[in-house]
Amino acid sequence: MMHRTFLHVATCLPRRERRAYRISCLEATIEPDDIPKTTEPVWILGKKYNAIQDINRIRQDVISKIWLTYRKNFVPIGGGEGLTSDKGWGCMLRCGQMVLAQALVWLHLGRDWLWDPETKDSTYLKILRKFQERRQAPYSIHQIALMGASEGKAVGQWFGPNTVAQVLKKLVKYDEWSRLAIHVALDNTIIINDIRELCLAQSKLDGTNLGWSEWKPLLLIVPLRLGLSEINPIYVNGVQKCFQFKQSLGVIGGKPNVALYFIGCVGKEVIYLDPHNTQRDGLRGEQGDRRANRIGPDLPL
Repeated sequence: MMHRTFLHVATCLPRRERRAYRISCLEATIEPDDIPKTTEPVWILGKKYNAIQDINRIRQDVISKIWLTYRKNFVPIGGGEGLTSDKGWGCMLRCGQMVLAQALVWLHLGRDWLWDPETKDSTYLKILRKFQERRQAPYSIHQIALMGASEGKAVGQWFGPNTVAQVLKKLVKYDEWSRLAIHVALDNTIIINDIRELCLAQSKLDGTNLGWSEWKPLLLIVPLRLGLSEINPIYVNGVQKCFQFKQSLGVIGGKPNVALYFIGCVGKEVIYLDPHNTQRDGLRGEQGDRRANRIGPDLPL
């Protein structure tokens, strides 16, 4: 199996035809029209590119993003007769995974880190393993789906953006290695004191005195509704600006039951990663054998 990325460029305006393009890194069969030939800048999570002069850099940036999709034939969620595929209901869960994975890559490898087919970086592989299709992985589809019960979502039920954000906020607390805090800003409001308490928690230095711990990096998620059945044009400029912030991890959303991970824009078109591609579980062979030691760049998640 190959590490590959589906890159899609789609209009951000209502009722315009969407175009999809595919990048296949290892086969070197990159389509010539994956990025529109335009003088408008290409923005990918805070990085600015020239669509013509920087085309190879754009492709390398995109294929370095961890792409998570529907999977099938994984260990049953909850055991026994539990679901063995998230096809049809797990797209928002996968988008949440991709945002968190990108945050971990930036935090532990740096914003300029790029993937290549020979990558064997131990930190990168450790991040990948956190999203494996097994209950023990802290951000697996199993953990997210089961934690969804605390948000009123049964396993197999589609999540909205706020639900997956709340679930990830809970799961990240159990992952000490990642050193990440997640705050979900409700009602379009960011309360600074809440963030300060979350990222700068007090800890006991001795029996009586309290001290401040090291500041935890923050993943801030702001749930917003930008329209009903389609995006309201008045928000287009704001969405474009979001992709220009160097701190931006993009946007997850879309429409009910169809979630995408938006990572950039070209003018009024957006670039996104699509989780709606069903792959076999990378941890199980044809006979169902466990192959946890095989995960790597050649085994997409």
